[in-house]
Amino acid sequence: MIGALKKIFFAGELRVKILFTLLMLLVCRIGAFVPVPGINQEAALAVFKSASGGGQNLFQLMDIFSGGAFKQLTIVALGIMPYISASIIMQLLVAIIPSLQREVRENPEVGRKKITKYTRLATLALGLLQASFIVKYALSMNATHPGVVAQEMLNLTMFGLPWLFYLSVMLTITTGTVFLMWIGEQITEKGIGNGISLIIT
Repeated sequence: MIGALKKIFFAGELRVKILFTLLMLLVCRIGAFVPVPGINQEAALAVFKSASGGGQNLFQLMDIFSGGAFKQLTIVALGIMPYISASIIMQLLVAIIPSLQREVRENPEVGRKKITKYTRLATLALGLLQASFIVKYALSMNATHPGVVAQEMLNLTMFGLPWLFYLSVMLTITTGTVFLMWIGEQITEKGIGNGISLIIT
């Protein structure tokens, strides 16, 4: 049995796929330790741990889906959640929009590519939207626990909003989500198993 497993593992193509998958997952984990610009990770983690009640439950749920990155406000704080939401939305749209149904049925390859394109665009939009909520969350933490956000990021304001902090955090976190989406697709295509599922686990 062990000999058979060794033979399977050391088969050239399979070994490359396994190593590629492990490397991509390692990159994902590294992202969970890279802080968003202007965020004090230790202070953010302390506030997260001090939360209680419904707020704590919500934070823990989001932290699970982000692989522990949410509580430290890292570049992959949203995890793959925007992509999952976008995929669900696209599945619902295909089910209720006749033109999409027809295109998928009559030309599956073209329909699949179009849905993939729309899913990516929806992921980008949802990522920006959800990242803006994280900015507000960070600012609310900083209001009660000064030091979570670097003061330099709050000095430049426009219409009463720290636009530099909003811009840097939203772009960084959204880029992190898009990067995770890309890694998931690469694992599915060149590695072992479903990339998105592996990233979630």
